[in-house]
Amino acid sequence: MNYDRYIEPFGGAGWVLFHKDPRRDFEVYNDVDGLLVNLYRCVQDKSLLNQLKEELYYALNSRQLFEEMVEKLNDPEKGTAIQRAAWFYQLIRYSYGSNLTSFGARPYSIQKDFKLFDQAHKRLEKVVVENKDFEEIIELYATPTSLTYCDPPYHMTEKYYAKFGKACFTEWDHIRLRNALVTRPGKFLVSYNDDTFVRALYDQPGIFLEEITRLNNMKQKYDPGSQFPELLIANYDMKERSKANPQLTLFELS
Repeated sequence: MNYDRYIEPFGGAGWVLFHKDPRRDFEVYNDVDGLLVNLYRCVQDKSLLNQLKEELYYALNSRQLFEEMVEKLNDPEKGTAIQRAAWFYQLIRYSYGSNLTSFGARPYSIQKDFKLFDQAHKRLEKVVVENKDFEEIIELYATPTSLTYCDPPYHMTEKYYAKFGKACFTEWDHIRLRNALVTRPGKFLVSYNDDTFVRALYDQPGIFLEEITRLNNMKQKYDPGSQFPELLIANYDMKERSKANPQLTLFELS
């Protein structure tokens, strides 16, 4: 597939960006979650990354400290950018299923992630990191030669994405996303849960749908191999897709 600009309006953990060949294309990572974007910006900047490592060097895996960090992150006035990035990363690593709110009560050494930080820093060096609404990002960056990949909150599961005051994704947001994608230039690819609402939303000429399944990471401990159905939606023939490489992400599980 030929494109010279790659856009992720729902960047999240960067599953696709981190395993994607950087080539020479212009790359845009965006997420509406300010805490997540703050962490990415601290990892992207070498001087901030060194400060982040210092802040995390003596991190303790403690329920009491975990609950204190949750309380601090709920107050946007608490802490510096480095401190908030460190608190946020600790919640990701120390929480159950990385849900940020429930203490996981399992051993984990954050120091061993420092090599992963360095790899992420190198990969993010030339990436534009934004913290805007998805519609604004698509409006700003989509061109006739761009590829926009979207992994939005799944329909009917939106409440699970609301943490630290971040608003829930609504049904109107799903419609806004569809409208933004079909009216802007360039190619797009969207991954969704497979349900009737999503299928009806994208039931129009020039849109291709492909049914796939994906491992359910949350169930692997007690139901190995468990999968759930997904739907890939694009405005081009998805047979053009090349085979994916092994994924690397800032939050890759050991």
